[in-house]
Amino acid sequence: MNRLLFVFTFLSLNFSVFAQNNDIWTSFPNKDTTLIGFKDKNGTIKIEPKFSGFTTARKFENIIAVTEEFNESWKSYYLTKTGKIIGRDSLYIFDNSPDCENEGFIRFRDPKTDKMGMFNGDGKIVIPADYSNLTKVRNGMVIALKDAKKEIDGEHFFWTGGKEFLINTNNKILIENFPYNDELNFYSLEKSKEKGKDETREYFLSVEGQYYSFINYEKEFTYWLKNTLLSDLSKTNLEKHSFDKIIYWKESNGWISESKIKFINQNFTFLKLKLQELKNPKTDYFVSSNGLNQFIFESSEYALYFNNCNESKEWQYPVKSIVINPKNKTDNGQDHFEFLRTENGYKLTSVSSAKDNLK
Repeated sequence: MNRLLFVFTFLSLNFSVFAQNNDIWTSFPNKDTTLIGFKDKNGTIKIEPKFSGFTTARKFENIIAVTEEFNESWKSYYLTKTGKIIGRDSLYIFDNSPDCENEGFIRFRDPKTDKMGMFNGDGKIVIPADYSNLTKVRNGMVIALKDAKKEIDGEHFFWTGGKEFLINTNNKILIENFPYNDELNFYSLEKSKEKGKDETREYFLSVEGQYYSFINYEKEFTYWLKNTLLSDLSKTNLEKHSFDKIIYWKESNGWISESKIKFINQNFTFLKLKLQELKNPKTDYFVSSNGLNQFIFESSEYALYFNNCNESKEWQYPVKSIVINPKNKTDNGQDHFEFLRTENGYKLTSVSSAKDNLK
């Protein structure tokens, strides 16, 4: 084989493998919608429908949790794209749903020890089941809780004691005594020899002697709200910081989707007056954090903000909800403004009015 042909063949094979590895399969149901299987991007059936509805993955990227019937009983396991079966009856279940792959990793629970570990996309254990609890992988990092005690409170449980670490996907400790915090943006990681002065960041001393810092979503949003949005409540600025579509509530029609231009033009007076109230220290309001509602934000432009199991990726794209209580304490209802953190900053995505003032 001459050199040119060899190089061409080598590149072709590499591109073929790369394309194959990036071919995300999608789920599809059988005729009576009782079971699901998976198809590739060309519609070719890769797995005939055989998994139960407890299989929550809508997309099959590297590894998924599945439940399948064997000899009139249901068995659960993890399945890789190559057909490898691992972790039989070891699914990590939270809120009545199995775990979903994130960044090519998925959590499992050892049924004998009730401790947690993590598989990579090839089905190999990269974090052994030595931990009481693990978060999903976030920018290659995991918050790990070790040697904690599980306490039962009715139908729910919680952890007491133990020690928290920040580790990577090789099970290497990055930071000791790392307190769990839902508000940290792990995708904003910066490393430095000394603590910085950015008030929106939190700083942690790593085992290697450097400082790891992360943006705190709550601090970031508070700063953004005051200095970017409320400082200029013009129509132009409000449009700039709104999602292309606004979802709003009308008592007569339920949730409605409208272009931001039309929605803001029709409701600008109301929007400006309500947002101006936030400048008044006497205004009774609070800010909560959650994720996009998958039952409302269903169209394709929101796909980025959900994972392969259609769960909101609130650890990366949180929604900050401003809830304004009525001035008159005898009135009922609240006004809601929801801002989604996108790659281009916070964007207004949803509005509802207690008095149905929206047009």
